[in-house]
Amino acid sequence: MQAAITYLLTKMADDALILGHRNSEWTGLGPIMEEDIAFSSMAQDKIGHALGLYSILHEQYGTPDPDKYAFLREEKDFRCCHLVELPNRAYDFSLMRHFLFDHADALRYEYMAQSSLESLRPFAKKLKGEIKYHTLHANAWLTQLSRAGEDSYGRMQAALDECLPLALGMFEQSSFDTELMEAGIYPGEEKMQAAWLERIYPLLVKCALNMPVPAEPVNGGRHGFHTEHLGPLLDEMGAVFRLDPAANW
Repeated sequence: MQAAITYLLTKMADDALILGHRNSEWTGLGPIMEEDIAFSSMAQDKIGHALGLYSILHEQYGTPDPDKYAFLREEKDFRCCHLVELPNRAYDFSLMRHFLFDHADALRYEYMAQSSLESLRPFAKKLKGEIKYHTLHANAWLTQLSRAGEDSYGRMQAALDECLPLALGMFEQSSFDTELMEAGIYPGEEKMQAAWLERIYPLLVKCALNMPVPAEPVNGGRHGFHTEHLGPLLDEMGAVFRLDPAANW
């Protein structure tokens, strides 16, 4: 069971860490000042979520301390999905990624606030409130830009077409799913994906955006097979820490 829990919390933490760094790249570059602040704030939240999960893993399941676990692992040992790894392009891509990811994240913590894993419930309940504001932000901007004229609508539809297969990779299944489900720790990725689709579909309809069909999931990240973009990002993220991992900063 320890291996299953470590896998579950690691993939959630790795997603949050990598997307937090990607969101931080919008600081000073957002389309308006409000979005500089919003994406910076959400980036800080995401990295805080990762720290909380890495801390639980370290204190209860014997992984290295959070900084070492985040910055000294090899690329193949990361469990993040491909969606969070890709560099930012235009704002439409980042907004769609934000919308799809944060609704999945919200569902994960809603379920885990009722998990049989007692140590996780208070943390999950706390994060539910933070992520609520992330989803509200995503919903508002998705609606606004989808209704802002033909060009803006077309960009959002193209972003959905690109991001949905990547987002389906968030729900890549593993050999641990049955064990976690039977223990009441986690409902399993098949159920999570169904709940996520049910939640986002009415919002997409409201924006007149069409769900790409069929959309084949882009998998591999949960099993250590990553895009070409993750390695350079990890090098950048850990450059200062690796100068002297034993130092007190």
